[in-house]
Amino acid sequence: MSRIHPGTHRFVRGLVASILCAAYAAPGFTEPTDASGKITVKEVPSAAVKKPSFNTDHLPAVVKSLEQHDVQIVGEFKAPGGLQAYAGITQQQPLAIYLTPDGKHVIIGTMMDEEGTDITQAGLAQATIGPWTTLTWEALSESQWVADGKDTAPHIVYMFTDPNCPFCHKFWEQARPWVDSGKVQIRHILVGVLTETSPGKAAAVLMADDPSLALHEHESAGKDKGIAPLEKIPSETEAVLNANAQLMQQLEIQGTPGILYLDQEGKLQIQRGAPLDEHLEQILGPR
Repeated sequence: MSRIHPGTHRFVRGLVASILCAAYAAPGFTEPTDASGKITVKEVPSAAVKKPSFNTDHLPAVVKSLEQHDVQIVGEFKAPGGLQAYAGITQQQPLAIYLTPDGKHVIIGTMMDEEGTDITQAGLAQATIGPWTTLTWEALSESQWVADGKDTAPHIVYMFTDPNCPFCHKFWEQARPWVDSGKVQIRHILVGVLTETSPGKAAAVLMADDPSLALHEHESAGKDKGIAPLEKIPSETEAVLNANAQLMQQLEIQGTPGILYLDQEGKLQIQRGAPLDEHLEQILGPR
């Protein structure tokens, strides 16, 4: 079973949740977006993805101590008021950390000016945009996914999929020309969140002798048909589904499908819901 990045301690999780509610409407950043609402962040092609290289050896002890709570310090950014600011990432989310002048305390949160303007986001985004994407792409690749398409396909797409989701099925049909031609492999991260039978059907696919074939037969069968749900899900498979759902939640993808891919410029993009036909080449590449 592939690992999923561990959760933070309770106090850090609470701080992250409050910060994100105030400062970020999307996973990581609110900018830039296009008219379709897709989020774009800088990234390099998957073959060249590297770990963040920020050296943390010189960090003040109080900042470095956050690493014990699953916060990865990935950079620094400028902050007003005489505070030194550090950029962190926890659960694939950005975190602004401010060191007090005495060097013995940190403040985690969003800094506002006298006009109520958020002055944290720009610097935090600049410092974390690359590392956040690298860690997110890595988390997707290490999740438990089911391949649709050839392993030699040059373009990879990740997709959070519920076996009862009609929009997931729509995108599965839309993608046939790219998948069948060997141009794209879609990696389905199965979740069971839509209906009462969703977990059982997702588990049945994961536990099949050939999960890829089982998923293909399920989607080929059409609406209200397909694979029969398991009545009892083994604990190991249930753990996989829970981990997939947790990753989906961490990325603030509220429903299925959630489609993640690298575009021609190497930027990570997120498509929520089945795309319009005219947007398919943006996700899947040229026909």
